[in-house]
Amino acid sequence: MKGVRIHNEPELTDPWLVAAWPGVGNVALIAATYLKDKLEAEEFAEIGPSGFFEPGGVFIKDNVIEAPEFPSSKFHFWKRGDTGPDLVIFVSEAQPAAKAHEYANMVLDVAGKFGIRRVCTLAAALTEHYPDKPRVIGAATSAALHDELSKCGAVLTGDFYVAGLNGVLAGAAKARGLEGLCLLGETAKYTAKIANPRASKAVLGVLTQLLDVEIDMAELEELAASTERQIKEIGDEMRREYLQHFTRPIWERDEGTENG
Repeated sequence: MKGVRIHNEPELTDPWLVAAWPGVGNVALIAATYLKDKLEAEEFAEIGPSGFFEPGGVFIKDNVIEAPEFPSSKFHFWKRGDTGPDLVIFVSEAQPAAKAHEYANMVLDVAGKFGIRRVCTLAAALTEHYPDKPRVIGAATSAALHDELSKCGAVLTGDFYVAGLNGVLAGAAKARGLEGLCLLGETAKYTAKIANPRASKAVLGVLTQLLDVEIDMAELEELAASTERQIKEIGDEMRREYLQHFTRPIWERDEGTENG
């Protein structure tokens, strides 16, 4: 396949594909990367940047111009060691600025070469308020998969929209007749630009049940606790600004103003 480099061709049993890109709160990227690292998944292929990514500039180090840097888009595999499903984990450092559908189909072409039958994408679900315990919203390519999602703790909420590659890939999987699942961790709108490992941990909790794998969540829990303080400070500041705005007098009479 043009633009694809395959370094190794593992023999996999009934594999699932888990794919993630950066997005709101980096919920998907944190979860998929953590899963990959904890399972010690091995890199075996990558998609080159040509045609999908364009450099916006270059770095200068000690007055020397560096070569342009492009985001990496790599495939990793994990073998369960007994009967499947094994895993293909795709993690990209950025979403392409154009040709999203073509890019998604290239991911499926590579994963399809190794026999994947199910695709799992991850994302964030925006909420107005910061949730005490983020829910995981679930969606699937068919109603037949809804019970499986519910049993693993995902919530089915009806109609909504999934933006970006995390949604496009799930749609492309359905067009190919593959089973597809999308898991979205609740994230407050005002924290959209802050990494949200708490939502990632919630998503990963459902995903690992679906996959029937166990991983140590301690490091992710620790990371979530550290960012929780930052998010709380932002929320407190927003509440102060809200109260200051709505408790000021609607008008103040200037001295010498005639009463109407």
